[in-house]
Amino acid sequence: MTLALDHRLPPRTGWATVVPRGQRLRILEVDGGQIGDFVVFNADDLRERFDQGRTKANQGRILITKGHVLYSKSNNVMMTITEDTYGIHDLQYGMCSRWIFTSGGYRGFAGGFQPGGGQGLPEFGCWEILTEALRPWDIPPEDIPSPLNVFQTMHIDVETGALGILPGRSRPGDYIELRAEMNCLCALSA
Repeated sequence: MTLALDHRLPPRTGWATVVPRGQRLRILEVDGGQIGDFVVFNADDLRERFDQGRTKANQGRILITKGHVLYSKSNNVMMTITEDTYGIHDLQYGMCSRWIFTSGGYRGFAGGFQPGGGQGLPEFGCWEILTEALRPWDIPPEDIPSPLNVFQTMHIDVETGALGILPGRSRPGDYIELRAEMNCLCALSA
């Protein structure tokens, strides 16, 4: 594969670009333990966007990996996962936001952010990061879909239905590669 573009995202930043049909996008884990929120739009009709629900229902899975696809709300295949060294990526959880952090309901990693633990609550989340990354395309924040959570592992309590994010287990060098099945506007938060 020829590298067309190499863009590194520092933690708590975002990025967006158009990936033409047939081209591949590789999301590479540089340091390990990072989770990314990934969203996709049809670059030729921005009203068509990735849909977590259709992607889950059409494949009967809440975790996806190599060979699975990302569907739009119109049931069109937007991207295909062609390579995946991590193994599973989450379709259950939405994205974090300033509201989630400030509402007191954030559970995050097992134990979450602990007061006095040296890690304060972030001032903004992936929703705000993606809003800024997609600003050049005039996509309103309310049109940003729930993401594919790249490198995220979930815990679901089957008795109560409670969701929890497990600590990141990705290692440096892990990656997921996706092939665009249409011209795609892709955005990622780190």
